[in-house]
Amino acid sequence: MARSKISRRTVLKGLLGGAAVSVALPPLEAFMNSSGTAWADKSPFPTRFGIWYWGNGNLPAKWAPAGEGPDWMPSPQLMPLASLRKLITVVSGMSVQTANTVPHGSGPAGLLSGDDMKNDTFSRPSIDQLIAASIGGSTRFASLEVGVQRANKGISHTGPNQVNPPETSPRALFDRLFGAGFRAPGDMSKPDPKLALRRSVLDAVTLQAGRLKTRLGATDRSRLDQHLDGIRQLEKQIDALGAAPQSLAACAKPAAPKDDYPDVEGRAQLSAISRVVSDLVAMALACDQTRVFTNMFSQPVNNLLFPSATEGHHQLTHDEAGDQPQVDAIVVSIIAELAYFLGALQKVQEGAGTLLDHSVVLATSDVSLGRTHSLLDYPILLAGGANGALKTGLHYRSKSSENATRVTLTLLRVLGVHATEFGVGPGRVTGGLDAIVV
Repeated sequence: MARSKISRRTVLKGLLGGAAVSVALPPLEAFMNSSGTAWADKSPFPTRFGIWYWGNGNLPAKWAPAGEGPDWMPSPQLMPLASLRKLITVVSGMSVQTANTVPHGSGPAGLLSGDDMKNDTFSRPSIDQLIAASIGGSTRFASLEVGVQRANKGISHTGPNQVNPPETSPRALFDRLFGAGFRAPGDMSKPDPKLALRRSVLDAVTLQAGRLKTRLGATDRSRLDQHLDGIRQLEKQIDALGAAPQSLAACAKPAAPKDDYPDVEGRAQLSAISRVVSDLVAMALACDQTRVFTNMFSQPVNNLLFPSATEGHHQLTHDEAGDQPQVDAIVVSIIAELAYFLGALQKVQEGAGTLLDHSVVLATSDVSLGRTHSLLDYPILLAGGANGALKTGLHYRSKSSENATRVTLTLLRVLGVHATEFGVGPGRVTGGLDAIVV
C-alpha cells in the first residue's frame, strides 16, 4: 500500500470534559523517507540529550570496568548494564577540577556548569540549558525536568539562583505531557460532573485515530496501535501505583499526597516510580515534545531507605564499615533503574535505528566515593550514539586524571552548540575528548 503524505507534526485532537486535548503520534513510516533514515522532508531524526543523575556517588573500586577500549567488561556495580554494553561508553579516571568547597554540590556544579558552586547555587547555566537553548526551541518543552525522589532541588540551572526543579509526581508529569482533563490521583473531592466516569484522554481521539489508520500502511497501523496501547497502559499503571498499599498495617505513615505514591514501611517506592517516569520520558522524547531532559533519580545527601538497607543511603556512605556491602547493593539497584530507563529508549524504533541511537544520555552523580566526598575518578557514563556522532561500546580510562569538563565540552559540540571552550578557572577546557567522538 502506498503511503499517504502526512506531516510528522500531526496530532490526534478531541474533546474531553469540554476541554480540548491532543495526543502526539509516534515516529511513523509515513513521516520518513523511503530508507527510514530521516524524515520525509529530508530533515534527520533529532538528536536528544539527557542527564540521568543519582546522589551519593559510587564505590570506585567496584565501578571501573575491566579492560579498555571495546574489550571492556562490566564491573560489579555496572553489571545491570551488561545487556546494553555495546551502546554505552564508560569514562573513568577523570576528575572534576573545580574547587571542592560544597560537599555533594561542587561536583555536579563543576561537571555540568564548569564552575564551583557559589552561595549554594550554580554560578553558570548547566549543560542541559545550554543545549536546550540551541535545540529545544522547536519543541513543546524546551527542556523537561523530572525526578523520582520527592524534593524541589534540581541540577538543571538556567543561571544563578535559577533552578529548574524536577517534576516528581508521575501523574502530574503525565497530565502535563498528554493534555488537560485529568483529576489528581486519589482526589476524593466532588468529581467534575462531566467526568462521571474517569475517561481516558484516548477516548477523545478514537474517531480521529480510526480515520488516520485508513491512510497508513500495515506497519504504521501496527506502530500506532502499539503507541496508543502504551499510553493507555501507562494510565492504568499510574492509577494502580497511586493507590494506597493493600496492607494498611504495612504502612505506618499517613496517606501519601494525592498525586504521589505512598511510602511502604517508611521506604519510598523508588523503583516503581522510576519506571513509570522512565516510560513517560521515553514517550515524550519519541513524540518530540522535548529533546532535552534531566532525570534526577535521587538527591545529593539523600537518606532514602533502600530495600533491605538498615540506614539511609547517605548515612551508610559514611558509617558502614569495611567494603560497604550495603552501599554497594544500593549503587547496583540504582544502576538497574538506569538500565531500565535506557532500555525504554532502546525499545522505541525510529526508522532503521532506535530512540537511544538518536540520543546521548550522560549518567553521573555528585561525588565518586561518598565517604570522602571525593571528586577524583568521577562517575561518568554515556549511553547512545547521538545520531552516529559518538562512539559506543567503549571504556575510556584517563591515565592523567584529565578534567571531566572535557566530556561536557564534547557533548556541547556534539549537540550543535558552537563552543570553543567550556568552564572558567580550574574548570575551563578548550579541547574535548576526541577518543569518544566518531
